[in-house]
Amino acid sequence: MAFIVAEPCVACKYTDCVAVCPVDCFYEGANWLVIHPDECIDCGACEPVCPTKAIFPEDDLPEKWKEYIALNADLSTKWPNINKQKEPLPGADALKEKEAKREMLSMEPFAG
Repeated sequence: MAFIVAEPCVACKYTDCVAVCPVDCFYEGANWLVIHPDECIDCGACEPVCPTKAIFPEDDLPEKWKEYIALNADLSTKWPNINKQKEPLPGADALKEKEAKREMLSMEPFAG
């Protein structure tokens, strides 16, 4: 079982999780992160440091975000690996508590 990055990460992209991951299993999109399920060792280090509470064990992922299991698996094979902490996206603090960010989600890889 892997950990999953869900909707609260969208448009924020804090990378505190990346800084504590011992196996570099995070991948970076334009406005959120995903975890490669085959690389995640299920250590749980990332979950408590996520400022938006966007990371869940797969079995504990809220039903409303179940689509993020497939999104993490798919996009982690297409996006670049991220293994260093970066600044969050501009406006992240204002969007941190926003609900229903699905329409803001970008499927594009990080290009910077």
